[in-house]
Parts: sequence; C-alpha cells; structure tokens
Amino acid sequence: MSDSFEKDEYFALVKAVADFDQRLLTVKGWGVTLSLAALGLGFQYRAYGFFLIAAASSLAFWVIEHAGKRHQMRHYVRIREIEFNQYQRASAAEKAFSSPRTDWSWQTASETLAGEVGKAGSPLEQRGRNKWYGFAGLLPHVALPHAITLAIGLFFFCQGYQGSLPTFTLGNPPAATSSK
Repeated sequence: MSDSFEKDEYFALVKAVADFDQRLLTVKGWGVTLSLAALGLGFQYRAYGFFLIAAASSLAFWVIEHAGKRHQMRHYVRIREIEFNQYQRASAAEKAFSSPRTDWSWQTASETLAGEVGKAGSPLEQRGRNKWYGFAGLLPHVALPHAITLAIGLFFFCQGYQGSLPTFTLGNPPAATSSK
C-alpha cells in the first residue's frame, strides 16, 4: 500500500474517532437530561417510582456509551499499525521524526512530559491488549455523570421503598384538588 493511501486511511480513522466522540457526547447529554428530569419529577410529584426511572435511564445510557466507546477503541489498533508502518519505512535519520505518531504519543505522553524521553516507550513497542477495552464503561469520562445519577436514583428509590420518604408514593401522584 502506498504511503498516500495509508495516510489517507490514517486521517479517515482519526476523523472516525473524533466523530465517535461527538456521538458519545450526544448520548451523554440525553442520558443526563432524561435522568435529571426523572429525578426532578420524582421530587415534584413526590413519587419515588421516578427515581427508579432515573436510575434505569442512567444505566441504559451508560451501557450505550460503553458500547460506543468500545467500538471507537477498535480503530486504535489500525491507527497504531499505520504509525508503526510509517516508522518502519523511515530512514534511520528520519525515525525520530517519523509521522504520524498521534496514538504513540498519547501512550508515552506522561513519560515525555516528566522528562523521561527515551527511557520509556518506543514506536516499536506493541500496544498489546488494551486493559480498559472490556471495562471502557468504568473510565471516568464514560462513567460520569451516569454513575452519579444512577446512584442518586437508586438511593432515593430505596429510601422511598423502605418508607424513609413518608410523603412519597410509588407512583400515581395525588390528584390536584381544584378549589370551586
């Protein structure tokens, strides 16, 4: 494959990863909106069933975001392969400056910024299995704020179910009385 096609593929993959981020932000926004609305309705109508809806919607959007993040992470492997191929084809003098290295630089950024350049990481290192792939949903930027609204929803639902919120009912908010 020529360098031109490989670089075109590389930048298409980088764009696909960025597009995933935009979609995941949309999922996060919908999740937060629905969960907070359900929490608000629970307090407004004093119906703890809404808290369960808030928790369930938080969990649902969290699972969707986790799946999306895992799909996004699948592109990282090919991005790294292209970076590796470009590095391998560079002359000895150009290897230190071979490009692109976006994925590789993220992996070694903390060592580089700490002044440990050359001690850790090399573009020749294989990425290996991404330890977070199966647990992408536990990464803070994926889990938050879903985990918080899930915990709050479950907490208040359990409080209502146990009777600790005496003026709350499971559902069917009291009918508004009209004054005649």
